[in-house]
Amino acid sequence: MIYRSKAPLRIGLAGGGTDVSPYSDLYGGAILNATISLYARASIEPLTTGQIIFDCADRKEYQVYDAVYPLPLDGHLDLLKGIVNRVQKDYANLPSTGFKLTTFVDAPAGSGLGTSSTLVVTVLGAFAEWLKLPLGEYDMAHLAYSIEREDLQQAGGKQDQYAATFGGVNFMEFYKDDKVIVNPLRIKDVYLHELENNLVLFYTSTSRLSSSIISEQQKNVTEKKDDSIAAMHHLKEQAVMMKEALLRGSIDKIGEILNYGFEYKKQMAKGITNTMLDDIYNAARKAGASGGKISGAGGGGFMIFYCPGNSRFAVVDALNNFGGDVKRYHFTNQGIQTWSI
Repeated sequence: MIYRSKAPLRIGLAGGGTDVSPYSDLYGGAILNATISLYARASIEPLTTGQIIFDCADRKEYQVYDAVYPLPLDGHLDLLKGIVNRVQKDYANLPSTGFKLTTFVDAPAGSGLGTSSTLVVTVLGAFAEWLKLPLGEYDMAHLAYSIEREDLQQAGGKQDQYAATFGGVNFMEFYKDDKVIVNPLRIKDVYLHELENNLVLFYTSTSRLSSSIISEQQKNVTEKKDDSIAAMHHLKEQAVMMKEALLRGSIDKIGEILNYGFEYKKQMAKGITNTMLDDIYNAARKAGASGGKISGAGGGGFMIFYCPGNSRFAVVDALNNFGGDVKRYHFTNQGIQTWSI
């Protein structure tokens, strides 16, 4: 048997950064995101060799270990080993005969679409399919968060795990004690079609280490830096603005809402933008985009631009001058999916 899973990556439309502790613990956070037709995929094949094989097909990484738990965290594929260790710790039913885990992600690591967290959810889904683990949606998302943030001590927020697990367009609320509320939004198809048509997803062909930006953001909150905290308050307000625009069908307001958030996002921490990203943003605006943002923590990766009317074609032409890649996508309404063959 082969046990498979896939989970969608996400576009963060508003509120980015307010899901990160300690801000969410102190003030409550809010984010609006939407999953898209780019995926993280995982397959597990049970073995009889007493080995654990990791095959990261997209990254051309291949590692073999003895099926002795816990696996060593030594800087090589620690994300995958951290998942295996936690599954064994919590459920204690991984076989000593071993298994092969193959993974593939449709976007590069550090690109701002939640790749790492989505991969964790996907791999957990494959294990849940294989071992029949009793994980509901909230359980799986929280377990993925716990593995990354607690077991592996990787800096980051909470939205990506929940987006990958639930799928669709969601307004998410974040509170202290890891309380998360996922509110699926019932948006009319015509509004989503128009948003999809007008929202350009552009890969800058650069990646970044989001943890350094997020760590500074966390430090700014801990040290009570007023400008940074005020910026996060505005981003939380932006999430509410975005929710109302989508539900009411005020789609052409989305560009200005994105621009509103982008201006405040830059005040949260250093490194969120740079000269190259500013040049791309300004060129897109000059070509007709009414607003946009850097996806994820910032510093590189994907950017999105709202292009009203038929301006997307001129905007794409302008973006092509920067040597990146305009990525085609569709919004999706399903989160983690698992099956076996």
